[in-house]
Amino acid sequence: MYILIPVENDHGLESKITTQADMKMWALVVFEDGKAQSVTFAEDRTNFGIEWIDFVVLENKFENYMDFMGEGMMCLVKRKEETIEEVVSAFAFKELDEIGM
Repeated sequence: MYILIPVENDHGLESKITTQADMKMWALVVFEDGKAQSVTFAEDRTNFGIEWIDFVVLENKFENYMDFMGEGMMCLVKRKEETIEEVVSAFAFKELDEIGM
């Protein structure tokens, strides 16, 4: 499954999650067998060439998430996690909060 995350920089699993307004790029995590199999980065999320992204993880519950929901993504929000690695770990243990209608 695919997890989309707005980040500040391209530092692999150590990249820090940020708001959509402050983001420099998107991270796309391939999540399988309870862990991140790979992480790729792009400035435009449409450049990944993926037809279906399962989840988007946002910085806070006040982010604009309607476009993601319209595309069929489940929208999650981090709690205290700062890096992709921490977000993926929280995702694996179902420690992220769902946002939406």
